[in-house]
Amino acid sequence: MSLHPDRFFSGDHQTRSAARDIYESVADLPIISPHGHTDPAWFAENRPFPDAASLFLTPDHYVLRMLFSQGLTYDVLGVPRRDGKPVADGRTAWQRFAANYHLFLGTPSRTWIDHSLRWAFGIDETLSAETADRIFDTINRKLTEPGLLPLAILEKAKVETIATTEFALDPLVHHQALRQQGRIGLVRTTYRPDDVTDPDSPAFAANIARLSEITGEDTASWSGLIAAHRKRRALFREFGATATDHAAPTAMTADLPECDKQPLLDRLLSGRAETEDAELFRAQMITEMAMLSLEDGMVLQFHAGSRRNTDPVLMAERGPNLGADIPVRVDPVRGLESLLQKFGRSPGFRMIFFCLDESVLARELAPMAGYWPALMLGPPWWFHDSPRGIARYLDQVVESAGFHNLAGFNDDTRALLSIPARHDVWRRAVSDFLARMVTASTLGPSDARALARWLSYDAAKAAYKLPA
Repeated sequence: MSLHPDRFFSGDHQTRSAARDIYESVADLPIISPHGHTDPAWFAENRPFPDAASLFLTPDHYVLRMLFSQGLTYDVLGVPRRDGKPVADGRTAWQRFAANYHLFLGTPSRTWIDHSLRWAFGIDETLSAETADRIFDTINRKLTEPGLLPLAILEKAKVETIATTEFALDPLVHHQALRQQGRIGLVRTTYRPDDVTDPDSPAFAANIARLSEITGEDTASWSGLIAAHRKRRALFREFGATATDHAAPTAMTADLPECDKQPLLDRLLSGRAETEDAELFRAQMITEMAMLSLEDGMVLQFHAGSRRNTDPVLMAERGPNLGADIPVRVDPVRGLESLLQKFGRSPGFRMIFFCLDESVLARELAPMAGYWPALMLGPPWWFHDSPRGIARYLDQVVESAGFHNLAGFNDDTRALLSIPARHDVWRRAVSDFLARMVTASTLGPSDARALARWLSYDAAKAAYKLPA
């Protein structure tokens, strides 16, 4: 297993030395994980993970999509089916994964998994067909130890706070248990209302009706719908939420006149929607969420540029978030225009924008963040959350946006053990980027260390309005 102590640093001796110095100043900082998709049940129940496959393989869409691209079926990889038909057991799935581990050479998945195997289990062997059973058994044996329970993993990783993400209709039962345990703050929720703001969801109308039931508001009326969101947001804040999260295939926002809002909702709920109505509703709801953020102070996260569930067979057989989402182009200047013209100057409003379309970083997003007070840029997301993706991002945005219009780093992961690995990659990539500025004499060593701390820790706390 190759985990060189100077990985991701420049090959130039002077730059590598500077990067090492900067990295050492931030390597042991606590982790702020302000946005992600870990399961709150892990922390509320604090039970051992079942086995190695359930920890590293079946929940990780990065891993699944690569293996599927090389002809391994989701049945063979042990991913549960909706119809309940049998799939491979954990050991068999792990053996297939291990035999094909070479497919991940050069990918961030390989970095994260190798880091996790060593960091959590002390495993130095490379995963392969020959080592598969031995590593599987070692992991399974150690998973029963107290030091590898979910809360112990957070402590070992020096996680200061971690945010999960729940839909608007979620009953938050695990966060209720966490509150009883006094752990709200260590673990906090995030309000993601896509289940009631995306008309392309087959359950949209039913979800709107359910929102009415749990809030007591008439969600068939526009004012009642917004009032229902206001109530749900207030409840989520009781469980530590400081942010909302919204996903859309485009960056479009809208600012409809009041007279057009109710007819739009009526068309969607009655089944008479026109072709463009779904996108228009999503666009208007982003602006409505910004208005509510101005009221309650919650930070608005906007993830744009992914076409979700592009494989209908996979979606029907097993559900979402299994690797079939694909990046698409976005137009942030035109898309965000309505929202920024309305709220971009508002002191109480903050939006963190994430984008999968790298072509707009330097041309549009960095200049936009370098102008609008309300706009911050989220770190490289999803397909670009990698050493080179981070380097490209910093190179494209810093000269126009500066460092202080960036929201630091969030790991945005579903895999618990990848959290320390991902933050380590970010800190190393940031250190290398700053070291190149030091050796080019455009930045002093003390300023570089201060910026490394900002990007690795302080920026995320500030961007997400987390307590000091």
